[in-house]
Amino acid sequence: MKTINSTLMFSSLLALSLGAQAQEGPSHLDSVIQQGQLRVCTTGDYKPYTYKAEDGEYSGIDIAMARSLADSLGAKVEWVPTTWKTLMPDMLAGKCDIAMGGISVTLERQKKAFFSTTLDVDGKIPLVRCEDQAKYQTIDQINQPTVRLVEPAGGTNEAFVHTVLPRAQLKLHDNVTIFQELLDKKADVMITDASEALYQQKLKPGLCAVNPTQYMQYGEKAYLLPRDDMTWKFYVDQWLHLAKVTGNYQKVLGQWIAVPKGK
Repeated sequence: MKTINSTLMFSSLLALSLGAQAQEGPSHLDSVIQQGQLRVCTTGDYKPYTYKAEDGEYSGIDIAMARSLADSLGAKVEWVPTTWKTLMPDMLAGKCDIAMGGISVTLERQKKAFFSTTLDVDGKIPLVRCEDQAKYQTIDQINQPTVRLVEPAGGTNEAFVHTVLPRAQLKLHDNVTIFQELLDKKADVMITDASEALYQQKLKPGLCAVNPTQYMQYGEKAYLLPRDDMTWKFYVDQWLHLAKVTGNYQKVLGQWIAVPKGK
């Protein structure tokens, strides 16, 4: 009986969604298929998820996943450059069909857009010089006027610092060369997601992720979608589900964050 009720409920929601789409115009799903183009907003500054090289080429976990989504629709990707400050305005302005690139799930974003099903759990932790790990283990140790924080502007890292670490010094910096600020001792701590911290630890000797499994703030990653288009959300969620159960998503992850041999 529960299965029947669940099926009926899902069918009713789908019918309501399709009815609304029929009145309001074609879904993003229909538009992408008809036009053969998937517009993807991405910042291009957040390894290992999205990175734009000097030659204009994009790479990263979510870049590969965007191409996979486009392939499933018989479409090509149109990259729509954005920033963390302009991500939501670009989505609301209808510039993209989906936003991808290590996007954290927040209630503020949820008020204005849909999220896909969760990709991964990924909380906030400190990234510091390895020699200073013992100095920056806790919020109390970091939330001091003598501690120099460095964060990219406009994202959840900056919001976390303003809320949780208001006493520390904060400098905003671009998210591409920000890690060099730590190595050059121009800053002491960067609060970021564990996945980015661990990636940079492997990429840049001298930087260490502090307590990468003990999050200072719980977080999740997902793809950002236009609000009030359930047909498109249903499709993206099902594509992502199949990518995970077939191992395709894990294969992409392994290309970027695989554990080095011998560990």
